[in-house]
Amino acid sequence: MPETYKKLLLAAGNTLLILIFGGGLVFFLSIFAFLGLVPLYAAKAVPVVGGAGVLALILATSGYIGQKGRRRVGIGFLCVLAAAAVFIANGLYKDSLPALDDREGLLWQYDPFDPNTKSVTLEEPSTLKFDTETAQAIRLDGATALYPVYASFVQNVWPEDAEAGLYDHRTVDGYGSVACSGTIEAYERLIKGKTDMIFAAAPSQAQLDAAKAAGMELHMTPIGREAFVFFVNSRNPVENLTVAQIQGIYSGRITNWKEVGGKNQRIRPFQRAENSGSQSALRRLMEGLPLLEPEEEDRIGGMGGIIREVASYRNYKNAIGFSFRFYSTEMVQNGDIRLLALNGVEPTKETIRDGNYPISSEFYAITAAPTGEPAPQETNGDLASFLDWMVSPQGQSIVEQVGYVSLG
Repeated sequence: MPETYKKLLLAAGNTLLILIFGGGLVFFLSIFAFLGLVPLYAAKAVPVVGGAGVLALILATSGYIGQKGRRRVGIGFLCVLAAAAVFIANGLYKDSLPALDDREGLLWQYDPFDPNTKSVTLEEPSTLKFDTETAQAIRLDGATALYPVYASFVQNVWPEDAEAGLYDHRTVDGYGSVACSGTIEAYERLIKGKTDMIFAAAPSQAQLDAAKAAGMELHMTPIGREAFVFFVNSRNPVENLTVAQIQGIYSGRITNWKEVGGKNQRIRPFQRAENSGSQSALRRLMEGLPLLEPEEEDRIGGMGGIIREVASYRNYKNAIGFSFRFYSTEMVQNGDIRLLALNGVEPTKETIRDGNYPISSEFYAITAAPTGEPAPQETNGDLASFLDWMVSPQGQSIVEQVGYVSLG
């Protein structure tokens, strides 16, 4: 057999073996990464290194490049390996930095009747008091950011000596009637009849559609006001944006901080999960403009997560995120973020109250009933009394003392 054919067959055999074993290795490592068994940065590096290794082996064993060529291939592969090592080391460094308390760590501080609770207690006796039987019959749920409000309502209206578990905010059904599952799940539970009242921002269009599909109608009672805020890393020199600039950033039209008076850095705009209260507020702010589709790691599940990523997302002066004012300033209290002024107006209780801050809205106590039937508070006197009390001077005083803005 001619020498040329022998080399060709040898190269083909080596290539096939390398593709089978190398490709299989890359495939299985990628599956591990996809399943979350390795971090996201490793998930990105593994296929690149594996692919480069397979290519280098094919070239080195093909028999068609000389010693100098194989040396260059080897050097090229080592460069890829070194770059991957730096990328993974950077990821490990990010993970080593301290993070904020998680959602549970924030919520337990406001649990009603806990000796160390941050929930508000009125100086005078509440004009509305429920006995244990009534309290157990009214199931509450809501957004994380509003838990301090309705936990304070409960602390003043519900009985302190209720049976164990009533005030457990954990979200598994059966853990108590005062839960806090977050905006998305709270709306789902309300529509399915698993809770009687939720406390949240206005529903998204998807949540309205879900209620309609289930034959349910949402009934919303305003109980306070709050600001929707944007924040940056404290090292970012930008202190003010216009609403139009925010819309430009989140539509993808503005991509660099130098376009809005900052440094020459790419803007990394974080977003929340769809149908969360703050993500729905962002969509309303966009006024129909297409919303930039975020990269996977730029979509954050919880509000604490979005604050953590902007505060210590170690890119990090280039990040921007959003939340509600109370959550970002009172519940989390992270000094590594700075709230932005919008249209030159700082988000304070005073500017929310007088309407000068451009993105403020009401938040609600929300009930649901089958379409065409009366709202639950029209047939349930206890629910009606509770809603009336929330908008009474005592209820509105609690809204203010917690740190939100009352309706009046």
